[in-house]
Amino acid sequence: MGSAPYQPDVKFIAAQQLPNRRLLFQAKWFSLFPWLHYSPMMQKVLCFECVKAFTIKTTSLEKKHDPAFCLNGFGNWKKAFESFTRHQNSRAHHHAVTVNAMEQTPVHIQLASALAKTQQDARHCLVEIMECVRYLARQGIAMRGHASNEGNLFHLVKLKAKDDPVLTSWLTRCHDYVGPQCQNEYLTLFGHTIVRGIAAMIRSLPVVQISIIMDGTHDIQAKEQVSICLRYVDQDLVPVEAFIGLFDTPSTTGEQMAQLALDMLLRLNLPISGVQGQTYDGAANMAGRFSGAQAVLKKEQPLALYVHCGAHCVNLITQCACNSSPLLCDALQWVHEPRTLSNQSGKFKGILAQHTVPEGPTRTVKPLCPTRWTVRGQAVQVVLNEYEAILNSLEEMASLGSDTSTRANGLLERFQKGKTILGLKLATEVLGELECLNKSLQNCSQTIAGMQTAVQYVRSAIQEKRTDAKFAELFEKSVQMVDTFGIEAIEIPHQRKPPRRYTGQASHHQPKTAEEFYRCEFFKVLDCFDMQFKERFNQPDLEKFKQVEDVLLTGKVNDTIGEYPEINRENLGIQLSMFLNKHPLKSSAEAAEILRGMAREVCGLFYQVETLVRLLLVIPVASVEAERSFSALKRLKNWLRSTMTQQRLNNISVCHVHQTALDLIDIKEIGQQFVSVNDRRKHVFGAFK
Repeated sequence: MGSAPYQPDVKFIAAQQLPNRRLLFQAKWFSLFPWLHYSPMMQKVLCFECVKAFTIKTTSLEKKHDPAFCLNGFGNWKKAFESFTRHQNSRAHHHAVTVNAMEQTPVHIQLASALAKTQQDARHCLVEIMECVRYLARQGIAMRGHASNEGNLFHLVKLKAKDDPVLTSWLTRCHDYVGPQCQNEYLTLFGHTIVRGIAAMIRSLPVVQISIIMDGTHDIQAKEQVSICLRYVDQDLVPVEAFIGLFDTPSTTGEQMAQLALDMLLRLNLPISGVQGQTYDGAANMAGRFSGAQAVLKKEQPLALYVHCGAHCVNLITQCACNSSPLLCDALQWVHEPRTLSNQSGKFKGILAQHTVPEGPTRTVKPLCPTRWTVRGQAVQVVLNEYEAILNSLEEMASLGSDTSTRANGLLERFQKGKTILGLKLATEVLGELECLNKSLQNCSQTIAGMQTAVQYVRSAIQEKRTDAKFAELFEKSVQMVDTFGIEAIEIPHQRKPPRRYTGQASHHQPKTAEEFYRCEFFKVLDCFDMQFKERFNQPDLEKFKQVEDVLLTGKVNDTIGEYPEINRENLGIQLSMFLNKHPLKSSAEAAEILRGMAREVCGLFYQVETLVRLLLVIPVASVEAERSFSALKRLKNWLRSTMTQQRLNNISVCHVHQTALDLIDIKEIGQQFVSVNDRRKHVFGAFK
């Protein structure tokens, strides 16, 4: 016999002659039963596999073979199909096929093939598990449950396994790779890949120039969590603020906070000489002149300019100015009370909902944020729009005779005073501009020059309101609202007579009308705003920044530029002369836009100008990127997830914040890093190609 069954054309196969008919061999039997072998000598068919296994070789099932297909041959075409099918399903035929297959392929190759198939299935299942981990981390969803088989990760993998038989079979044998320890490893690999990618991007820049943004808060366990972000300017001259991680610290001294930032730079292999700016809040441990974090970092890198967070400055300005006037301070406090009463009393909440107009741009009465003063304008405006509904609701609640009624009666008394409306009107007049300024400073692409220009716009707009005509207009609107609601008129409050040692023999000034008295209060608030703007935004390091920016705008290289080792004064002067001759500038952002539109070859002519522009763009104006990470912290570490370790919290925070970068990670590279940890995993999963 040859190496394959002999299957000639059916016209050469002898027919079976019966008394009344003649039966021919069917050509389709060769395709249905490929093991059929025709013997011209016997003029019958044999089983190629069985003849080879039981006649040429000796096997353990030799006594159970079918002689018709092994020795004598089969020629009964009348019962051919049934006989062929029965033989193909017999145990002896299956054994013969197996013996022949093993004879063709060596045992070690068969074992290697089986192992390769097992490893391929294992890698497929590992990728599916990692995809589930990536999804849960991206969305900030908890992975673990109270038991190992009750977590979101386990049930998500089970859900995917319904359409994946390989994963279903693998999960019945392996549960270790969805446990807490492996979860931590997956998250660590994802988090480290993202942070290393950010560090690699910074190191690939023409000149390493970065700024540090730090802020701290307490988590649900009252542990201090410090958020660190880096600001850099990418290849397209666009400022980028990247969250690096959350770190716990044993203390919050300036020395400790500065050391935390230095350790972060060391782990990312970023030079301290590349730090050009630092932005924190105004706390003493961060902004202190001698022992604050900014002072400690300046000892290591004197060129790291410190900028007090602009958004924080605006908030402090608003707080100080509003508290300077008892009229505004009291009015804002009463805005907070109706929502507090509504949250504590379901009955009052229902009454207020009945009196509120359901149509139009009306919004629900809001509480005041205790820390963010600049966002109070909307809450004040809602109270003014729904003032009549609040009066009616408080009056109805006060008539019910309960414990809450006493509080409602006290609030009703305050809201029935005309000066409350006047205070709210004056507050809305100044809070709107400050809220717009605060929002503009929260943009990560905002620059120091842009911040200073925006501050001047707002400062001028507020000072323009310091006129008798503007106050008379506000006072008239307040009087009209008082008359409409029929509440107590706006009157001059009782004033104590000043001691004679202050006035002497002269009589003290006494306002004749309520408008005259409250005009002084309004002007006092505006003057406080102006004074606070001068104090908060006239920072020492901003003056140095102004000197550096003047070099770009005027083309005159001063001594301040000589402090920066990455800038050559002579080359910068030559390049600025050519650049400004063609492109007059008004800001660093305009220069960046011009450089961005140039061809790369032409842009290389002004490489020193580009370095200077990067220096001006890299200094942040606010620490809002760190504040945004606190919002993620609040979602990730809550009362149900309070036992999360610091390492897991840090990694899952990085994954949750950098969602786009997480989506772009090659899952097979992460899988290869996971597998290469020990020999056991290498044996189970093999290698990712």
